[in-house]
Amino acid sequence: MRIAFEADGAGAPLLLIHGLGYGRWGWGPILAPLTESFRAVWFDNRGVGESDVPPGPYTASTLAEDAVAVLDALEVERAHVLGTSLGGMVAQELAVSHPARVDRLVLACTTPGGANAVPFPEQTVRLIAEAARMEPLVALRRFVENALAPGASEALVDEIFALRVANPPDPAGWQAQAAASAAFDGFDRLQSIAAPTLVLHGTEDQVVDAANAPLLAERIPGAQLELLEGAGHLLFWEQPERFVAAVTEFLR
Repeated sequence: MRIAFEADGAGAPLLLIHGLGYGRWGWGPILAPLTESFRAVWFDNRGVGESDVPPGPYTASTLAEDAVAVLDALEVERAHVLGTSLGGMVAQELAVSHPARVDRLVLACTTPGGANAVPFPEQTVRLIAEAARMEPLVALRRFVENALAPGASEALVDEIFALRVANPPDPAGWQAQAAASAAFDGFDRLQSIAAPTLVLHGTEDQVVDAANAPLLAERIPGAQLELLEGAGHLLFWEQPERFVAAVTEFLR
């Protein structure tokens, strides 16, 4: 099992865990500024990018073990952890299962999963159903648009769409990751997260309902909640300066 990863910068280690179907390229405009303050580590989850694509389905627990393996490969005993979307579920699992490896925790645009979580917005449910009948590139662009707040610039849509076209996920890997997202239920274990935690969410997230953010913050002891007004699911692409400032201030 091979996991592709990169590391750059100086300072306290910061492990970045991305979401469904997004590889290392998916951090976009926040990587460079984060490496100015931290030793950032970012990697391709199994099933995407240059990492292996073993048979699925995957689980958040399996993906969390991969994250630990990346830390082990770099001989990092303890790191701050930032997870987004599916990566936020993996980060929750990591904080619960390997508390000694997590210093501070940032959960971005994610959900506790399970029956107690707020379900996907109707717009996303409808798009998933309609996508099978669309021409693939049309569907892909629609998914990019849906991941951004309404009124996002065409230039930003074009940039992310071009990156997704250039880095298509393996279909089997995507399905295996999607299974991990669908099966995740961390709601009843949130109170066992000991790491100081920041919950970040965009108020215009059309992929993971923003109502999940207070659910996380209320159940994780001492967690802080910050909503980025007007931001969508890819909030760190839309408001990179504000996102980096919030993360950096909390981790310091």
